[in-house]
Amino acid sequence: MGDTDVTTEPGAPWLIVGLGNPGPEYAMNRHNVGFMVADLLADRIGGKFKRAGKAQAQVIEGRIGPPGPANRRVILAKPMSYMNLSGGPVTALRDFYKVPTANIVAVHDELDIDYGVLRLKLGGGDNGHNGLKSMTKAMGPDYHRVRFGIGRPPGRMQVADFVLKDFASAERKELDYFVDRASDAVEALVIEGLERAQSTYNS
Repeated sequence: MGDTDVTTEPGAPWLIVGLGNPGPEYAMNRHNVGFMVADLLADRIGGKFKRAGKAQAQVIEGRIGPPGPANRRVILAKPMSYMNLSGGPVTALRDFYKVPTANIVAVHDELDIDYGVLRLKLGGGDNGHNGLKSMTKAMGPDYHRVRFGIGRPPGRMQVADFVLKDFASAERKELDYFVDRASDAVEALVIEGLERAQSTYNS
């Protein structure tokens, strides 16, 4: 599916999913940048994550955007199933909250983009990302993605080792800024639509 807004439903809620692995040992891994963005969005909404019943996820319900037509109801979620099983919790939340697939946003790390660079899109492949692979297998590819660049591993380091390592000290100096910008991009996508958000944040 191409980058278009026509399949979103303005009156329906949005499900914003930060992808990552649960547990303190993973908290600062590159693979957990989706959780970092979700945590910042939770601070902005002013809520605390709570367990979502049988969905194996933590969620916050709230609203983003200015009062009026641009205000959006959102469900912010962090799957607690580990990355490669993300599809089950996301599908359960989609069905429970009656969210159209095109109103789902996955926030995730992306190897093929330089560190800190963002790319917003609708649909497409999983590019070897196990969280996206699980989501697509469960519900098809036609959901939005906010792709947070982490770059490629140096030298001969294996991809699995790279994504499960913490951000390097040099990267951490800018990490808060990039997570903040990614959170802005998520809000812009939900409030303004994909094309306008892409024009601002796809660099």
